Amino acid sequence: MNPSKILVLACAGLLAMALIPFGAMAALPLPMPDTDVEVIGLLGLLVNKATISNVFISLKTTFNNAFGAAPTVWQKIAMKVTSTTGQNDYAWLSKFPKMRKWIGDKAVKSLEAFKYTVVNDDFEATVEVDRNDIEDDNLGIYGPQAQMAGESAAQLPDEIVMDLVNNGFTNLCFDGQYFFDTDHVVAGASVSNKGTKALSIATLALAQASYGAYRTAMKKFKDDEGRPLNVNPNILLVGPSLEDTANALMTVDRLEDGKPNPYKGTATVVVDARITSDTAWYLLDTTKAVKPFIYQERKAPVFVEQTASESDDVFNRKKFKFGAEARAAGGYGFWQLAYGSDGTT
Repeated sequence: MNPSKILVLACAGLLAMALIPFGAMAALPLPMPDTDVEVIGLLGLLVNKATISNVFISLKTTFNNAFGAAPTVWQKIAMKVTSTTGQNDYAWLSKFPKMRKWIGDKAVKSLEAFKYTVVNDDFEATVEVDRNDIEDDNLGIYGPQAQMAGESAAQLPDEIVMDLVNNGFTNLCFDGQYFFDTDHVVAGASVSNKGTKALSIATLALAQASYGAYRTAMKKFKDDEGRPLNVNPNILLVGPSLEDTANALMTVDRLEDGKPNPYKGTATVVVDARITSDTAWYLLDTTKAVKPFIYQERKAPVFVEQTASESDDVFNRKKFKFGAEARAAGGYGFWQLAYGSDGTT
């Protein structure tokens, strides 16, 4: 810049005009553009409807990109059921029809007297945006928050389904028993899908007494007419503490005692950090139309925003908002498709 030029800040000009009586202003000569005067505008952003719209379009784009890229595991062990009301009734789980030879009248399955209802819950994640941060063009701090909100929204089904797994020893399922229990009633007899054996690769005997025994028990599950359900365990679900043991059991040729490993490749290992127990492990059959766990979705996670300047939060507290909302719930499918061990013995 030429040293002879005069640098005039627009904000200083406005201040000077504010100090001059209105009547005197009319008599002031307006400066005309010339080569000796430069005017620099106010730094930051002008907060108007267009600016706010652009800011939140950017945040929504970040949210959606993170939502689409977030890794999820719930699809591997649960079925999605679309809900159209406040709750869904799963009494039909108590009587699953199976083909039989048709002689005489059809045998119509009737639902049990008890009901199994899953009520949808509301979920949200909300972030405040201070208007000063928009004015000061200090919006970089909100990008990571929009990204984390998108990831959290995408992984909501994981949170719901893994909560079902963690609480399967104490939550009731469609037959009125705990999902993982020792006394489910089938044709008047007690059937167990709950164990206590630790997952082990130390010896063939220990592997047979834990993974092998529970796998065999699942394959023997029958319906209330005594016919095999053809259960085929294909998922070994564990938390981080048992990841190495589970992977070894599914991949090594020989166990630690040198004996051949008969369970190599018999299941796919699924590891999730949301499994809270360091000792519990689960065998699942996810090959059927109905899965062991249910993710019930009433409203998929969506990006929401509050940007109206006349809203109370904006007018009184200069706070805009964005985040995610959803309506969903979780429930249990057939207990016969899962075997849980707390791993305590």
